[in-house]
Amino acid sequence: MRFCSLLANPHTKTIEHKVMSLLQDSTKLDHLLQIHSFIIKTSLHHNKFVLAKFLGRFSSCSSSNDLSYARSIFDSIQSPDTFIWNTMIRACLNSKNTREAFLLFAQMPRQRDVFVDSFSLSLVFQACGRSMDCLSGETIHTQVLKLGFGSDLFVQTALIEMYANFGWIGVARKMFDEMSHPDVVSYNVLLAEYVRVGEMSLAQELFDKMPERDLVSWNTMIHGYASVGDFGALRLFHEMQLANVVPDKVTMLGVLLACGEVGALHMGTMVHEYIERSKTEIDIKLGTALVDMYAKCGDIYSSLRVFNLMNEKDVFAWSAVIVGLANHGLGDLALEHFSKMISEQIKPNDITLIGVLSACGHIGLVDEGMIYFKSMIDVYGISPKIEHFGCMVDMLGRAGRLQEARELIRSMPFAPDAIVWRTLLGACRIYKNVELEEEAIVNLLELEPNVDGNYVLLSNIYSQAKKWDKVVNVRRTMKNIDIQKDPGSSSIEVDNAVHEFVVSDTSHQQSEEIYQVLAEMTDRLKHVGYQELTPSLLDN
Repeated sequence: MRFCSLLANPHTKTIEHKVMSLLQDSTKLDHLLQIHSFIIKTSLHHNKFVLAKFLGRFSSCSSSNDLSYARSIFDSIQSPDTFIWNTMIRACLNSKNTREAFLLFAQMPRQRDVFVDSFSLSLVFQACGRSMDCLSGETIHTQVLKLGFGSDLFVQTALIEMYANFGWIGVARKMFDEMSHPDVVSYNVLLAEYVRVGEMSLAQELFDKMPERDLVSWNTMIHGYASVGDFGALRLFHEMQLANVVPDKVTMLGVLLACGEVGALHMGTMVHEYIERSKTEIDIKLGTALVDMYAKCGDIYSSLRVFNLMNEKDVFAWSAVIVGLANHGLGDLALEHFSKMISEQIKPNDITLIGVLSACGHIGLVDEGMIYFKSMIDVYGISPKIEHFGCMVDMLGRAGRLQEARELIRSMPFAPDAIVWRTLLGACRIYKNVELEEEAIVNLLELEPNVDGNYVLLSNIYSQAKKWDKVVNVRRTMKNIDIQKDPGSSSIEVDNAVHEFVVSDTSHQQSEEIYQVLAEMTDRLKHVGYQELTPSLLDN
């Protein structure tokens, strides 16, 4: 009602100023369409400044389906200037129509009183980068110097982004190094590319050199470290707070991802408390991140509590809770949630089915698991990936149906990876099927000839079978090809700090007390009937 009344009663301001104010505040497409009707009724459709503003707002709120509407407005403008041409090109980019954006740019020099400026060039470089049009990008780059924009900061930054999109990180870095005074945007473009290709050491080096950092810089680094499960994400979040940079929702998503990857429950809980204190809206993305974090950190009940409080749930939220329940051995509850999800007309994705198959495996519902596996294609139209086959091998292996697991591996439409063979190997160890064990380890060694853990597994096989001569041969083989056994590691969070340990580690200042507690835990386990597997010589 308020919106309509503003259109009907322009008050004392000029109509033009009122329309410009409405355009500035409008974020909904239907409102913009009403404004356009008002523009036509008040003959403001001849005002280029108003139309340029309208096109800009329209392109930011519309989808690719609405591009034709924007184009019809553009075509109705008599002698559009450079600003309007740029606005229309940007509308094409926002609608992901890079071809149309490039064609418009190509038409600009043919127009009277229309000149290519730095914004025009930055837009066309974006179009080239997004469409991977390397030839056009390089061709236009050669024209930059002729046009006098060689040292333009806007153009230089766009070139860095274009070459980064091409995957030419060396060229992008060369462009960056040639800049006299790169700004924070230029730094962020290159920083994002280093993070995207997983070059976190180079990203950290660049981040450390930045004369100033904005929220985007911090968020890029936090998400980069979080995506590879590195403790650096939590370290940077702490440094960010010391620098008095206020985190936003994107920051929270990155930190929660990091907490889940490294098992930092206390830090994750603190982030959750901060979200509630700051009255940040827990939308689907943030809610799903909390569900996932709590589940990965071992607090499945907090995960469920957050999930149940979410007002809206999509397939990603459902998948997070189903996978979390399955990983905690709560298979029945995971399958209950899957049934409820289907009843609410939410179509599962491949991650959901990984949780379902894992749940069936944990509670021994092999036949039901086979039905779910078959339904992936028949019912949900999801082609099984190697992860789904891995779940099935694990399910059959846990049930002792080793030959069926082996036949399933043979029927896979793609070559099994090391995880599949290692899964079969684990089941063979439990059920002492030496023949299949040896087949699995041979395939494993072929895929990963330099991984020390595979030789340890082979040694354990021979140890259980009491084939000590073969255990010695494995150790000799490792020595001959110079493979060293990397120590295993684990981490634990105490008082908001994550401590990492390796096997037989005594470097921690409280190592004596730690080993005393471990000894007590081992005694209690033995008291209730736990028996260790026969150790390998390599474990000593």
